[in-house]
Amino acid sequence: MADNRYTVPYLPAGSTFGPAEIDAVTRVLQSGDKLSCGPERDAFEAEFAAYTGARHALTLTNCTIALEFATYLLNLQPGDEVIAATQTYQANVTPLLGTPARVRFCDVDPETLNISPDSFASLITDRTRALYLVHHGGTPADMDPIMKIASESSISVVEDCAHALGACYHGRSPGTLGHFGCWSFQSYKNISTLGEGGMLTVADDRHAEVIRRIRAIEPDADFERRTEPPFPGLLPPADDVERHAKNAYDEDCTVMRHPGTNSTLSEPAAAVGRVQLRRLGALVARRREIADRLDSGLGSVAGIRVQPRRPGIDSGHHLYTFFLDATAGIDRDLFIARLDSLGIQIQLRYFPVHLLPEWRHRGHHLGECPIAERIWFREQVNLPIYPQMNDWQVDFMIETVHKTIRELSR
Repeated sequence: MADNRYTVPYLPAGSTFGPAEIDAVTRVLQSGDKLSCGPERDAFEAEFAAYTGARHALTLTNCTIALEFATYLLNLQPGDEVIAATQTYQANVTPLLGTPARVRFCDVDPETLNISPDSFASLITDRTRALYLVHHGGTPADMDPIMKIASESSISVVEDCAHALGACYHGRSPGTLGHFGCWSFQSYKNISTLGEGGMLTVADDRHAEVIRRIRAIEPDADFERRTEPPFPGLLPPADDVERHAKNAYDEDCTVMRHPGTNSTLSEPAAAVGRVQLRRLGALVARRREIADRLDSGLGSVAGIRVQPRRPGIDSGHHLYTFFLDATAGIDRDLFIARLDSLGIQIQLRYFPVHLLPEWRHRGHHLGECPIAERIWFREQVNLPIYPQMNDWQVDFMIETVHKTIRELSR
């Protein structure tokens, strides 16, 4: 529910739902079919793969699980290093806390808040195994130079695409530019599968098979055939009764790598995802209209810097970000507090991850990523953006920003 204190609330819903989504859930519930691991999930995966151009698309319960599975597939060992984004949601790097790898946080491009290719290159050592990046706010990172640098050093690239559904990088979809694409359908995102949901896109057939297995509570393990029954005097039953014995009578486990977990998307959620995917073009188009209107209204304001659009790169416009010019002498915290008090609900996205307590515990500190720190603490402002927003709300935000700049510039 929107907070009625605000003229422009920060809605906890980044998409809209209508009769088509309700009909999809009703159809699944009335079908009598199973509600897990069924045809809706398979169809959603196929349609998502077709939309993005991915070889494999695998539904999961959320994007964090996708990141955890990508991390598992990397098989990071003691002595390995990973380079990671700092201007991101904590889930992007949370799986790395469970590995022995050393994480080196990468500073950002001051316009896009994405990883800077130059900063990335400067952090590479002969122990670097992977790069974790996010397409911040829906604008794809500069992937061609990043992938060239990664390829030269045999570095695997994990793309956090939680913001980037509907974006385009020189004719290609995020999530297919690196080695792993991790997607979110959480309620704030550009489409949602009933509040939670995720997808992992991969090109490697072996990786896809491993994920299909472990998301279905099957272990990633090695087995060998037995020559004798394992249970003396107890032979496999000859009837067709399901006993969940799996391969207990026929094989022994010789190597265990992952125990498996239950993390696939339900049939109703997948059915809604299929409808939302078909509506994605219109949903992102509305976000683009809002972003264009804000850019037009704010781009000429003294003391404000809007994010530039780059040729060949189309954003998913998941977030709307602008920056206060540091030379304008306006206190950012005072500025956003004033906007909030005047009716625009403000949420800043995202606090530099390397400064969170769990990462400071691992030796990270203020000054490690000076550009990201300067921008987040002094310059960055996020305004609400979602397709349900009315034009008059957009105009209200423009007028309020103008008014606040004038007041605080005196």
